[in-house]
Amino acid sequence: MIKRTLYFGNPAYLKKQQDQLVVDFKDEVRPSASVPIEDIGLVVLDHQQVSLTHGLANALISNNAALLFCDERHLPNGLVLPMSANSLFTEKLRAQLDASQPLKKQLWKQTVQAKIRNQATLLSELGLPTDNMQRWAEQVGSGDPVNLEGRAAAWYWKNLFEHVDHFTRHRYGEPPNNMLNYGYAILRAVVARSLVGSGCLPAMGIHHRNKYNAFCLADDVMEPYRPYVDRLVLDMVHTMDELPEELGKEEKARLLTVPTLDVSIDGMKSPLMVAMQRTTASLMACYEGESRTLAYPEM
Repeated sequence: MIKRTLYFGNPAYLKKQQDQLVVDFKDEVRPSASVPIEDIGLVVLDHQQVSLTHGLANALISNNAALLFCDERHLPNGLVLPMSANSLFTEKLRAQLDASQPLKKQLWKQTVQAKIRNQATLLSELGLPTDNMQRWAEQVGSGDPVNLEGRAAAWYWKNLFEHVDHFTRHRYGEPPNNMLNYGYAILRAVVARSLVGSGCLPAMGIHHRNKYNAFCLADDVMEPYRPYVDRLVLDMVHTMDELPEELGKEEKARLLTVPTLDVSIDGMKSPLMVAMQRTTASLMACYEGESRTLAYPEM
């Protein structure tokens, strides 16, 4: 079953009551509402006057739900995950930590290839030539030593938003960078939640390494899924007369559908959140020596 994403952008008091998340709206106009905790996969807290009880937070974490906190600019700022959501966590963690460097390089090769191919598919949907992208995907070596990922990304971003004047992909760049950032933050939360559920430690990446980043593995695994966010943002941009400097409720509502986007793995369609569970399970199977292939989506 696809887990629900809950978004709170107005003052509210959240508490646990009989295994339900109960919402008391502070404006005293709307009646209280409730959602079964077992149905929740992601909670986005996007208002400085949203508060929640310790009991509710623990219940959500125990149910393997992720809590995403936004700052005063309404941008994702922090993520809370369970310490472990797998009964064999220690055993699986050892398998992850003992993974050999050649295995990690092979996994990164598959990741880069899947990412470039999905980027190429999105460009082809726009009627753009992608022979070079397909060629680069085939040429990716173990560990991507010549950084074909970067070469493909440069070509991809040069062409994807060519109708947007002076667009450059940069985290702090002009719109629609803000929409991309928000969508990626939602995607990252979905990946991190699923990694923990599969017994992985999100901080230990197969390629990304940063002592200040607690989600290096999530940043690795999300790469082939990024084009799904890009396609969503592209569709949004095409319906706008003017790109917003600050995201409103309508834009956020569209971006919060990322966990429910349809993706396909080996010809089987499912919501992105469900497909992610398959991807992270395949990663753990590789760590445990049961497989050598990651289950990534194909656009």
